[in-house]
Amino acid sequence: MDNQRLFLFLALAAVLFLIYEAWMQDYGQPMTPASSIEQTQGMPSAPSATPETAGVPTVATTPDTVASSALSAESTASSTLAPIQVETDVLKVEISPRGGTIASVWLRDYAVTPEQPEQKYRLMKPAPPNMFITQSGLLGEDASLLPTHEGIFSSPQASYSLGDDDSMTVMLVWKSDAGVEVTKTYRFTRGSYLIEAKQTVTNGTDVPLVAREYSQFQRTELYDPNETKFIHTFTGGVYYSPEDKYKKVSFDDMTDGKLDKTVVDGWISMMQHYFLAAWIPPRGVAETFYTNVLGGSRYIIGKYTPAVSIAPGAAHTFSNQLFIGPKLQKRLEEIAPGLELAVDYGWLTVIAKPIFWLLSFLHSLIGNWGWAIIVLTILIKLAFYKLSETSYRSMAHMRQLTPRLQALKDRYGDDKQRLNQAMMELYKTEKINPLGGCLPILIQIPVFIALYWVLLESVEMRQAPFMLWLDNLSAPDPYYVLPLIMGVSMFIQQKLNPPPPDPMQAKIFMALPFVFTVFFAFFPSGLVLYWTVNNVLSIAQQWHITRNLEKETAKRRR
Repeated sequence: MDNQRLFLFLALAAVLFLIYEAWMQDYGQPMTPASSIEQTQGMPSAPSATPETAGVPTVATTPDTVASSALSAESTASSTLAPIQVETDVLKVEISPRGGTIASVWLRDYAVTPEQPEQKYRLMKPAPPNMFITQSGLLGEDASLLPTHEGIFSSPQASYSLGDDDSMTVMLVWKSDAGVEVTKTYRFTRGSYLIEAKQTVTNGTDVPLVAREYSQFQRTELYDPNETKFIHTFTGGVYYSPEDKYKKVSFDDMTDGKLDKTVVDGWISMMQHYFLAAWIPPRGVAETFYTNVLGGSRYIIGKYTPAVSIAPGAAHTFSNQLFIGPKLQKRLEEIAPGLELAVDYGWLTVIAKPIFWLLSFLHSLIGNWGWAIIVLTILIKLAFYKLSETSYRSMAHMRQLTPRLQALKDRYGDDKQRLNQAMMELYKTEKINPLGGCLPILIQIPVFIALYWVLLESVEMRQAPFMLWLDNLSAPDPYYVLPLIMGVSMFIQQKLNPPPPDPMQAKIFMALPFVFTVFFAFFPSGLVLYWTVNNVLSIAQQWHITRNLEKETAKRRR
């Protein structure tokens, strides 16, 4: 019975350790130093399986077979071509004439670090380290009639700017000598990270043209010098299907085997902490999702359409949506089913989502994420007030019994059986449940874990300032002041509890505030803020309950 508090603290320590272990297993990826990544050209790749379509001949070429021609004369020539510059109110994009590849993307509303707000976050770039590009192309029976992402496109303009317009279209054109024309367009909209991508094939030959479209992401492993080494997040591929729902495909998974899955009403994505890029095909079309690994530690996730036959003189348009930007939950929900799952709260999503909703609502009223966390902590404390009261009253009763429990221990010495019998009789006489304080505290642990996921996964709180030196609630306190305050509050709270009779337990409890201070020093400061405020409120509540209980006891003795 004397072990109840030790059990609670060890349970909390185990939960914290399991959080770290689960995070490492699900999201941890070894970071590749810049010097170890070789600069290579982008090449498409996919499973060699080719789906049949009713009444349409099979296209012999798939993205796998294009890889051998990647280092072509066109690739060499395109290296001297200047990229097409595109600017909207939220994006700065560079599109390569080679394949119409989206080679670079800067997010204008997101800085690399809070200290340099003018340096915008670069999500995509065409060369290692952190190579990340978006490619698309066409495949057919005759490779010369259709452009892969190696084809050289031309554009009527060298740069595009949204200006005061609500939308704009970037157009790129490719023509073959045989009379096939391909027009690739990207339509950008004000305030949106969603891009409408189309490829229109016009068959100017005198024979039917069979074609399929492929779209893919290619990237290397993420190396981010600004991210703390104690917080590892998932970087890799993800696909969604109505059958499998949200499915991660890590770089290790891609290395172990290729994905080859036909999906209707799904999407593919390459994502990292806070940001993602996703290809969203039109609904009702069965497309094949694939992965592959290329030289230079380059990983691919992509999709290709069924083969389509285009009659002479006719045209066919392949349409997609392309999202490149932050994991803003409200926007993702509106784009495609399951896309909001990119904000991965883990197995406590059912608790984390309401917490995020409430936190967002408080932020809309207060305008500061730090104060929103404080108010959220108070509301959570009020919600658990009765449970906490039961716990603290049990601890207060135990504190009053401490001298009598020590006397029993001195009387029975090492006779554990008689000591336990005497203690149980004492608890029964005083109508005290020594484990009464355990359940209320254990019930609150899932809330703590869920808030941990919310603070780590929500891009809305990325680099969110609070006050004074705390300019980034999603990162650890740079001066460790808040973890120290948390440790002091934990020490004070411990002093309000009855001391354990066992000397070894007493020593362990004396060390716990120090251990947890070190642990929390590497947690996001927003989480430490929550735990510190929770401790302060707990101290006030426990002091109030203990004081009232002492008054009640004094009245009964009169």
